[in-house]
Amino acid sequence: MTDEKSLIEGCLKGHESYQYELYKRFAGRMMPVCRRYAGSREDAEDYLQEAFIKIFEKLNLYRFQGSLEGWIRTTVVHVCLNKLRSRKLYGDISEDFHVADTHTPDGMQNLGEQELLTLITGLPVGYRTVFNLFAIDGFDHAEIADMLGISEGTSRSQLAKARMVLRKALAEKKTKYSHADKA
Repeated sequence: MTDEKSLIEGCLKGHESYQYELYKRFAGRMMPVCRRYAGSREDAEDYLQEAFIKIFEKLNLYRFQGSLEGWIRTTVVHVCLNKLRSRKLYGDISEDFHVADTHTPDGMQNLGEQELLTLITGLPVGYRTVFNLFAIDGFDHAEIADMLGISEGTSRSQLAKARMVLRKALAEKKTKYSHADKA
């Protein structure tokens, strides 16, 4: 296994074996990021492919400050947002609903990765995008507002709405399981 510095240098020199190794090393970890933003597995695969094209184009900008994985993840998130923006999937985020809510929906920490992914990808695009950026990728509302071209209030509103939808889905799931246990 090649160390990161050698891997990057090989990629920058255009060596396909190094590029393939970089892709292989990080694609599996970045696919779930793409799945959280995309509406389908096919879209996620497209996002991932485009993200790695961008990564190889911009790899010369990586300055070995912070982890390579973090830099790649940030690039992947930005590609996902650009794909959503280009498809105008979150352009009509409304500002009419402001609820202060800073807690993760109860029960989410007990879900498996696939169940959580299913719940998140089932959210409307605007809710899903803000939820991913805030709750999973760790951006604050000012950063989200800047990235999406919305107000901080809209970001907060979309997060609150996402959490309400997730809470409702979790409550329904809990009720469904408790009825199944009684049967």
